Amino acid sequence: MGQEIIIQAEKLERVYTNGKIKTVALKDGTLTIYRGEFIAIMGASGSGKSTLLHQLGLLDQPTSGKLSILGKDVLTLKDDEQSDFRLKHLGYVFQSYNLVPELTAIENVYLSLLMDGKEKIAKKKATEVLIRVGLGDRLNYYPSELSGGQQQRVSIARALVNDPEIIFADEPTANLDSSSSENVLSIFKELNKKYNQTIVMVSHEPEHEKIVNRVIWVKDGVLVDN
Repeated sequence: MGQEIIIQAEKLERVYTNGKIKTVALKDGTLTIYRGEFIAIMGASGSGKSTLLHQLGLLDQPTSGKLSILGKDVLTLKDDEQSDFRLKHLGYVFQSYNLVPELTAIENVYLSLLMDGKEKIAKKKATEVLIRVGLGDRLNYYPSELSGGQQQRVSIARALVNDPEIIFADEPTANLDSSSSENVLSIFKELNKKYNQTIVMVSHEPEHEKIVNRVIWVKDGVLVDN
């Protein structure tokens, strides 16, 4: 693993306002992530893990602070420029899969390629990544016809199809049984080791500490011991 900085965050803060009530969900989020790292963001429930992930992954806009991804000052980008940046460089895997129920596995995966104007390679590329995650025999199955673990693997394939530099995963095994969870984690480990894929994963499972390169601990919205 080299020392190329892929994410640089400085004093990220996220404050939510509800009427006169202000809640500080993240304060002084300062960290550096290098290409090829497999990072776990860990901490107690409500500590700010997902808030941090959402800021780093451009899924939410911090109240203040600086954020550089792939050397670009992404917080200065306009909304449509941020959307384009996410589509081209970042991949996401969520706890709830977020698959479109009316689309088959392969259609769910190649949808983002169509959005990026890559119609000619969409089906071929989607097939390749579904085979990579072990679903070559489920290309034309709908989400309702797949197990939870299989749906999450479709979600991972969807995250991979645009060859993202970084994958952000928000508690990707939380809704899975132990066998499916191990399967999903083995895919992440292979992606990281075989393809040098950078992965930033929120987790509350203590055993996940053993499979990542580094843990970023969050407590009450503050990064500790990093």
